[in-house]
Amino acid sequence: MAKTNFPAGLPSRQQVLDFIAQSAEPAGKREIAKAFGLRGTEKIALKALLKDMAEEGLIDGNRTAFHAMGGVPKVTVLRVVEIDEGHVLAIPDSWQPDDASPPPRLRVIEPKGKARDRQAALKPGDRVLARTEEVGGPGSGKWLAHPMKKLPQQSEQVMGVVELDGVGKGWLAPIDKRERHAAPISDLGGAEAGQLVLAEPAGRSPRSGMRVTAVLGDPLAPRAFSLIAIHKHGIPMAFAPEALDEAHVAAKLPLSHDHREDLRALPIVAIDPSDARDHDDAIWAEPDGEGGFRALVAIADVSFYVRPGGQLDRDARQRGNSVYFPDRVVPMLPEVLSADVCSLKSGADRAAMACHLHIAADGRIKDFRFTRALVRIHEVIAYEEAQARIDEDRAEPHLQNLWAAWRLLEKARAARDPLELELPERRVMLDDQGRIAQIALRERLDAHRVVEDFMIAANVAAAKALEAKTAPVVYRIHEPPSREKLLALKDYLATFDRKLSLGQVITPGLFNRMLKDVTDEAEKALVMEAVLRSQTQAYYGPRNSGHFGLGLGSYAHFTSPIRRYADLLVHRALVDAYGLEQPRPADHAVPGTSGLSDRDRGDLARVSDAISAAERRAMEAERETIDRYVAAWLSTRVGEVFDTRISGVQKFGLFATILGLGGDGLVPVSTLGAERFNYDEKAQRLVGELSGEEFAMGMILKLRLAEANPLTGALKFEPVDVAEGVQRIERRGGKLDAKPKFRGKHMVGQRGRPGNIRHQGKRR
Repeated sequence: MAKTNFPAGLPSRQQVLDFIAQSAEPAGKREIAKAFGLRGTEKIALKALLKDMAEEGLIDGNRTAFHAMGGVPKVTVLRVVEIDEGHVLAIPDSWQPDDASPPPRLRVIEPKGKARDRQAALKPGDRVLARTEEVGGPGSGKWLAHPMKKLPQQSEQVMGVVELDGVGKGWLAPIDKRERHAAPISDLGGAEAGQLVLAEPAGRSPRSGMRVTAVLGDPLAPRAFSLIAIHKHGIPMAFAPEALDEAHVAAKLPLSHDHREDLRALPIVAIDPSDARDHDDAIWAEPDGEGGFRALVAIADVSFYVRPGGQLDRDARQRGNSVYFPDRVVPMLPEVLSADVCSLKSGADRAAMACHLHIAADGRIKDFRFTRALVRIHEVIAYEEAQARIDEDRAEPHLQNLWAAWRLLEKARAARDPLELELPERRVMLDDQGRIAQIALRERLDAHRVVEDFMIAANVAAAKALEAKTAPVVYRIHEPPSREKLLALKDYLATFDRKLSLGQVITPGLFNRMLKDVTDEAEKALVMEAVLRSQTQAYYGPRNSGHFGLGLGSYAHFTSPIRRYADLLVHRALVDAYGLEQPRPADHAVPGTSGLSDRDRGDLARVSDAISAAERRAMEAERETIDRYVAAWLSTRVGEVFDTRISGVQKFGLFATILGLGGDGLVPVSTLGAERFNYDEKAQRLVGELSGEEFAMGMILKLRLAEANPLTGALKFEPVDVAEGVQRIERRGGKLDAKPKFRGKHMVGQRGRPGNIRHQGKRR
């Protein structure tokens, strides 16, 4: 420990930070207590102080070592994550997955000479105790690490399925489609073949095998697929007891009529999926007598019940969002709030944040205001039912008004010309026992567009309302495509003799016109895939960069605070900016303000990074679960022939999607024929070296389903008849004619020729 001179007695927050910064070794509670000469009750007070500092974001670490938030200790444990061209890269081993910022990557400087000879080369997964140094000055973010000693591997649980070979030896089959190798099991722990288990390494050597620690049961049983995804991605399922206690106390908060706008007389309706577990939003509109409409978007007032600083809020922030699976939902908030008190149920008084909109005759929003309100939802209607009432001319006046107001919003949307990509969305329907009843692409209705455009209008209003007060905003950001992706798109379009000038302003409308100009459906599918690949991923952040896809300069998520923490932060910011805080009953135990905490206000970037990462985690878990359901649905149809469309091309093969179902599978290049196929990365195609046979993005093929693995969600296809599905080599005048002929009878559509490609549904 470095020599330091600190006054005796309980330190201040700044003194703790100074001590940690000056410490040459990990600084834990014991070291801090010793440095300040603490005894007895002072050590208890120090423990509470360190806990508060961690919650305030001043320090982080574990029970034995702390360091300044966002920094790296001078001596710490690192975990090797990558070997890049001989460079060893590592991250802090104690960095928690719910930390808001990504862990720093340190370049590990391995010893040289004799010391290097005595130490085995580091590999991904190894843990080392290392001295660290920041190069390039404080705040540069560039770190070097000098290993002091290699540490034993921590025991990590792995999920898999038990398999027994011919001699009865156990193997742990992976559940991740990217992992192809099974691991030997040295201790079955009572598990039987075919069971889903948790296992951990039985020893330090890979030859020690795996030890089964828990038997989870039948991996193909109802509800197992979502459990696999939940475990794999580390999605928190159980709320802390303190969070549940806080939720039950908050649920009893009385709704004061004196401090809320009373909107219970309005016929506000919630239009949601028929299987919705919660209801965040509801809408209403009426003509203003001038060709426009006055409208209302009522959103569950979650900030009234979930206050910053408590365990309930910490659990919600760690989750970041609710995660939706076909068989269950992992909610961001306990069910007493998410499915009951906060949910906008019909016929019940509910607390709401109301966004009042005045829609002009041209669809522009003339003005808006936000209030806290009391609402009573007139009706909760499924999308299909609302659409049927409109189509069959039996809709009530309040529904007719919503459609009429939407047609004005649609005018403004058309003028804005947002990106229009038809992206299919799969829906898995289960029976009462949790078994698959049907899998189909979700139908896109006007009812979906009605709700979507009202929500977009409210989200824009929320962002602009906060900007008007120069208040903190958690923006929903979708940046324009990067120059690198545009260059790749330009090169790809050139293979169609189509041009993309990078000297012009790139707008969503440019892509829309590009797609509109393509009359051939097969080619349009190719271009649409390429445009989709060129787009960046949306994220949350406090610095506005606009929303490219929607063609909006300012955009924030406001409309789903039950299931998205970003929306809850926007609600809290509106409470602060517009003085919407309400008096709390003196005898009620719910603490604090319903506005932003000082911690969140001071470091929105960190929180935004955390919820962006949680969103990506949820999306991947949901997608993988759907893949497993689709593979299970198809596992009884192995050997059948399907119409598929090529959705990806790599040097090792093709990825094809079943039309009308969406199941993605691999066609290994080895199944395409005996000749060698060369990979053209720019054109995204495989080309036969001898025959010139071409497989490109968007082509429609008839393929036979060769494998369907419900455990991993992986599908594998093969050509129906390789001899006929691949162009035969022809010779003319003794020379090889390498021109593609597309004579295979199983090729239904080709690039540049009419095909049968349908894109159903889209989702923002």
